[in-house]
Amino acid sequence: MSSSLILSCLDSHLQGEVLSIAQELGAQVDRERSLKDIYDRDNPMLQFVLQFDEQGLALQQLGKKAPGPIRVDFASGSVAHRLKFGGGSGQMIAKAVGVKISRPLNVLDCTAGLGKDAFVLASLGCRMTLLERTPTVAALLGDGLARGGACDDAQTRGICQSMQLIKQDSQAYLQALADTGKTVSSGSEAPQFDVIYLDPMFPERSKSAQIKKDMLAFHSVVGADPDADALLPLARQTAKYRVVVKRPRKAPFLNEETPSYQLEGKTSRYDIYVNAKIPG
Repeated sequence: MSSSLILSCLDSHLQGEVLSIAQELGAQVDRERSLKDIYDRDNPMLQFVLQFDEQGLALQQLGKKAPGPIRVDFASGSVAHRLKFGGGSGQMIAKAVGVKISRPLNVLDCTAGLGKDAFVLASLGCRMTLLERTPTVAALLGDGLARGGACDDAQTRGICQSMQLIKQDSQAYLQALADTGKTVSSGSEAPQFDVIYLDPMFPERSKSAQIKKDMLAFHSVVGADPDADALLPLARQTAKYRVVVKRPRKAPFLNEETPSYQLEGKTSRYDIYVNAKIPG
């Protein structure tokens, strides 16, 4: 995607931020044309455009029937609604991770994506480190965290400020921790993660699968995670207490490894691999 990536911004007041994002992603900046003008039916290779405006960074699919923009917004929409009405520590993800109000957990999310699960766990007191290797997705997530960390809502602001994003491949990060016990970049003492969370992209079995159009677009950008199996052994070697793997309900076990136990919902499940009991 990066070879033909266009970053559109028509607001002259935002040019400094746009140039910084464009340099990081290797994108071409378009300051003059609207998305409609950029769309070229004779160029089917150009399927997405990044758009930057006062609302932040967004990924927009091109075409007449394209869904709306994909952006990371922790201050409103479905994420904010889940924060207020999602069920708190009674949510299945909280039970799978082993959230303890009396003992904040240090959690590594190896497949951060748009950060929704990490935000839920951070809202429940977990100290979250997020890994994301796809540059475009990492840029969207970083923008969302920055805006959330500066929003008017004090609760959302605190949650976003507590989440650390690392733009790196998870397998390389875990391998470095497993091999050397050192952090990848600083050489200081390696962080010790109580829980490691994995939610690898799983290919849809059919076009009729129930999934929102915007997420279909997101999947086409990220693609599948063919190396997902390799993450589990490294995660189990690194996690202090447990590894949690989120999977579609009928999907096979990651790396064909049977979990210690499972929590199952209507469409997805959590496979829990226990290394040690989480102290109360």
